Amino acid sequence: MAVSERAGKPAEAAMLVDVDRLIDAYYDIHPDPNVPTQAVAFGTSGHRGSSLNGSFNEDHILATTEAICRYRKGRGISGPLFIGRDSHALSKPATRTALEVLVANGVSVLVDSGDGLTPTPAISHAILTYNRNRTDGLADGIVVTPSHNPPEDGGFKYNPPNGGPADTDVTGAIQSDANELLRVHLKGVSRVPFEQAIVSAGRYDFTTTYVADLVNVVDMDAIRASGLKLGVDPLGGASVDYWAAIRDLYHLDLTVTNEIVDPQFGFMTVDWDGRIRMDPSSPYAMARLVALKDRFDVAFANDADADRHGIVSGAAGLMNPNHFLSAAVAYLYRHRDWRPDVAVGKTLVSTSMLDRVAAELPRRLLEVPVGFKWFVDGLVDGTLGFGGEESAGASFLRRAGTVWTTDKDGLIACLLAAELTAKTGQNPAVSYGQLTARFGAPAYRRIDAPATPEQKAILARLSPEHISASEIAGERVISVLTRAPGNDAPIGGVKVATEHGWFAARPSGTEAAYKIYAESFLGEGHLERILSQAQLVVAEAFGAAG
Repeated sequence: MAVSERAGKPAEAAMLVDVDRLIDAYYDIHPDPNVPTQAVAFGTSGHRGSSLNGSFNEDHILATTEAICRYRKGRGISGPLFIGRDSHALSKPATRTALEVLVANGVSVLVDSGDGLTPTPAISHAILTYNRNRTDGLADGIVVTPSHNPPEDGGFKYNPPNGGPADTDVTGAIQSDANELLRVHLKGVSRVPFEQAIVSAGRYDFTTTYVADLVNVVDMDAIRASGLKLGVDPLGGASVDYWAAIRDLYHLDLTVTNEIVDPQFGFMTVDWDGRIRMDPSSPYAMARLVALKDRFDVAFANDADADRHGIVSGAAGLMNPNHFLSAAVAYLYRHRDWRPDVAVGKTLVSTSMLDRVAAELPRRLLEVPVGFKWFVDGLVDGTLGFGGEESAGASFLRRAGTVWTTDKDGLIACLLAAELTAKTGQNPAVSYGQLTARFGAPAYRRIDAPATPEQKAILARLSPEHISASEIAGERVISVLTRAPGNDAPIGGVKVATEHGWFAARPSGTEAAYKIYAESFLGEGHLERILSQAQLVVAEAFGAAG
């Protein structure tokens, strides 16, 4: 993975997207659903694309919203639908389009009372708050966001009444129905003028409701009493007004280091590949906040829809997401009065440090495939205290042990970093250092390797017998997984583990490549050997299963 010479440097004017051209293309380009790249395609985080190449246009939103309305009717979902958007340029026109269809279908829609931006976790929180103690007339939601993706992208995500990312059976039905509507040139799509739709929509104060409830999930009193100097960079996203509200309500010494909201995101430092991307786990995208690390005891950032977090831990700088997740779990389960059967959740490509932390606590470990949706049921019923992904997404239970959100919540992850520091007197990087002193310091990396569509299909359906390797990087193979041990769900790839290391391989959803994740508790040299041998093992499996 070659790093651009521009990585970590301020974006240049020539790199900025033409917002007017982007929005014109949203309305003017009509996608062909028979072209795979122009069809509605729900990945792990909804439908995403750009209007410039015909992958995110008004036709997509008209068809998808109509399909959501039909899904709701078919499932008897009759309560309000909460809708929110982030700061990407395509999010506002897509929200307008969706409102026109929702109101035409008689859906009771609730929009932000101040026409503001709405983080993904605020939508999840609103759904769960409304549905608490209800058995019918349940609410659901739509989040218009491509998350941390570049400025030219748009995204559209449906959250059912459980408040979390929709499962594949839901998204599959919506996707199929939407593409059929595209094929018949939107015949059957109901729509009213926006002026009528916005008048008909109800209002909901997402900010006040969410911020006032934070005291029930994070120890805000401890943070305030500590006097910690905190910094936050919303990266131009939907959390900007939320952080100001959090500071003011809880009287924190918190500085919002960047209050700019700009659909071009021209204030960003560019990511590893020279593109603008609002990824709070990237040291390149986070260069400006990292440069301020000496001003704050702890600093943090969110992506555009605030479902991800980045933690700048004093002099240590930006923490690797796996490191913070490990420190967070070690802290939470010792400082919350949760039931002894409440488990720790991780995706199978997250660090094995979490396995060691869970065993020491001791707590049951729930290891699931990639995708936050796998944590939803456990968070809802309170049997899962924490769910985390290596890509810097996490949520956890309220202090009383009940559900907070069932989608990733970057704001509470940031506030937890502050609580941990306030209560223990040491920042999360120091806490993680104590874990490595007990368990060793793992080396972790993800790389991409080329793969044809046929090879990606093979990888997605592998079974353990297709892996013949008995040894990886000098250690005996102790497990070969193609289904997750926590819930027996297919992982869409393979994970091979030894005593001190592992690798996992999964096909990329968007590129002619597959992803290799690997970790070693024996150092960088051993990790390099794992990565090298992993590609050989996968190549052999292609032949065996082809």
